[in-house]
Amino acid sequence: MRRSTLHYARTPVSTWRLHGVFLVARRRDAVLGCAGLRLLSERIGEVKRLFVAPAARGCGLGALLMGELERIARGHGLSLLRLDTRHDLVESRRLYAALGYEEVPAFNDGQYAEHWLAKPLA
Repeated sequence: MRRSTLHYARTPVSTWRLHGVFLVARRRDAVLGCAGLRLLSERIGEVKRLFVAPAARGCGLGALLMGELERIARGHGLSLLRLDTRHDLVESRRLYAALGYEEVPAFNDGQYAEHWLAKPLA
């Protein structure tokens, strides 16, 4: 999937400073996937709700969404992205590893959090 096919709405910059951003990937009127980035303190961002519709899986959309979140995070001065995920989401964990995310100690006690990962943004 090409970056040019990724269309997203971003909250205004003033709101971004307080909350984050949520991306929605579409092809025409069909929603193919989404991903969120929550702004935390200390120049840290947390990836939330990466999802790719079953019909769009295997086309690189997950990597495209993550790459766009990383680009936005760098542009706003973040130095670290982190996320949590479930054990059964094997494909997601494989994607995160391929993108350079590494296991870290637990940073939350989320009900579905079983793996915690982070990636420094250089």
